[in-house]
Amino acid sequence: MQPTIVCFGETLWDVLPSGKQPGGAPFNVAVHLHQLGQPVELISRVGDDDLGAELVGFLHERGLSTDYVQQGQTHLTGVVKANVGDRNEVVYKIVQPVAWDYIQYEERLSKLVADAAMLVFGSLSARTPATRETLYRLLPQARFRVFDVNMRPPHYTRPVVQYLLEHSDLVKMNHHELAEILEWFGKKADEDSALEWLAARFNLHAVCVTLGANGAQLYTNGQLYKSSGFHVEVTDTIGSGDAFLAALLAGWLAGQPPQECLQFACAAGALVATHQGATPAITPADVARLRQAQPVSS
Repeated sequence: MQPTIVCFGETLWDVLPSGKQPGGAPFNVAVHLHQLGQPVELISRVGDDDLGAELVGFLHERGLSTDYVQQGQTHLTGVVKANVGDRNEVVYKIVQPVAWDYIQYEERLSKLVADAAMLVFGSLSARTPATRETLYRLLPQARFRVFDVNMRPPHYTRPVVQYLLEHSDLVKMNHHELAEILEWFGKKADEDSALEWLAARFNLHAVCVTLGANGAQLYTNGQLYKSSGFHVEVTDTIGSGDAFLAALLAGWLAGQPPQECLQFACAAGALVATHQGATPAITPADVARLRQAQPVSS
């Protein structure tokens, strides 16, 4: 039996000019992990409203468990207004407070996380004390902690991001987030040793940075791996980073070499960018076809 990955954090609706789409980074990662054949559980919270029921229904339709998706009556289901005027750089307006700001700690969550292969989380869900406290209580239970940095202004602070870095094993970020974090410590993002420095500073097993159309880099076991990007017709980039992370983790758990994990992840992210919304239906075979059509350099 394959080990489970637990995704923790926001579940919401991305409101686009064309209509609403299910979203939230941990939600998206969970959906893509499932599509790639990886057992997954999602810890989140929705409101006792139509939007919450629709999100739960979407998960059921895709075949995912909702056993750990809490339902609250006090706060509405999360909504994010996404401006996709620039297809390659989406701007988000994130409503606050909403249901996922109040994920409650339960004893059964500790057992779930302790038994899982990985716990995936981001900085956005830690923006309010209630959910942040729940996350902080779960972090020590996890065997392997994956921090999807996902810094959305003004919903993060340096102390919280730094705390999460200090309690992580694998960290994934984009090049903007890398530059900002390095700036906090007086480092430059264009240094070849940036990821190596971060890994040493926070005692990380691996650090990964996505570079948009230019691919990604992964530092692990004292070595830097690079993969160029895939040339695709971009519809929007919503969810591309989440698909990238899901594919990276699926390959990682399967014991694939780091270079293979990285190229598979880049292909998955590029494939999602050719579709509208964060969670289009994709399969490992779809990702493989893109890789075969466009062999990339490392």
